[in-house]
Amino acid sequence: MLTVDLAIFDLDGTLLDTIEDLGDSVNEVLRARGWPEHGYGRYRLFIGDGMELLVRRSMPEGAAADAALVAEVLDEYRAAYGRNWNRKSRPYPGIVELLATLRGRGIRLAVLSNKPHAFTESCVAELLPGMPFERVYGERGGVPRKPDPGAALAIAEELGVAPGRAMFVGDTDVDVRTGSGAGMVTVGVLWGFRGEDELRAAGAGHLVSHPGEILDIVTPR
Repeated sequence: MLTVDLAIFDLDGTLLDTIEDLGDSVNEVLRARGWPEHGYGRYRLFIGDGMELLVRRSMPEGAAADAALVAEVLDEYRAAYGRNWNRKSRPYPGIVELLATLRGRGIRLAVLSNKPHAFTESCVAELLPGMPFERVYGERGGVPRKPDPGAALAIAEELGVAPGRAMFVGDTDVDVRTGSGAGMVTVGVLWGFRGEDELRAAGAGHLVSHPGEILDIVTPR
């Protein structure tokens, strides 16, 4: 079992099931432009590397090569997601209980997402109200996004926790690479947007199929 002082969580696909609001927002933009839409299964593969790459991956191939057009579509998507972000998104079953139990064991909590910072804050405030996160960070200007480990290391430093006493929990190879690069314990979750093969290939230290299983690998305090 692990002895950790800090748990840093990815947001989309880890704490919150946001796939329908994300996919619906992109499809709204694509539909308005007369472009082909995608199913949620495709969006599970598109999401994870920030909003701009989500938009590029969703656009027709030729259109995605036009930087000015991508910028226009990105603005349209931001507006659409601003209308839709809280329509269907909810915490995964067992997440609220997991977070409360971890905090009860004295483990500090944080969120690090590649979603834009303002949306990250809004999602956490409304969909995970009252959860005692000490840091909630999304993608911010001047801060490299995951899988660069810098933001994860900064959280640990701000909270006075050695990286080796922290765990990074997420549902994609981006999250595993972030945690590994920061020297943290990595936990890959199987209820999110990707799958076991991707998480194993990325070198996840632990794989869990339900939030409660994280408690089984963390030493009670």
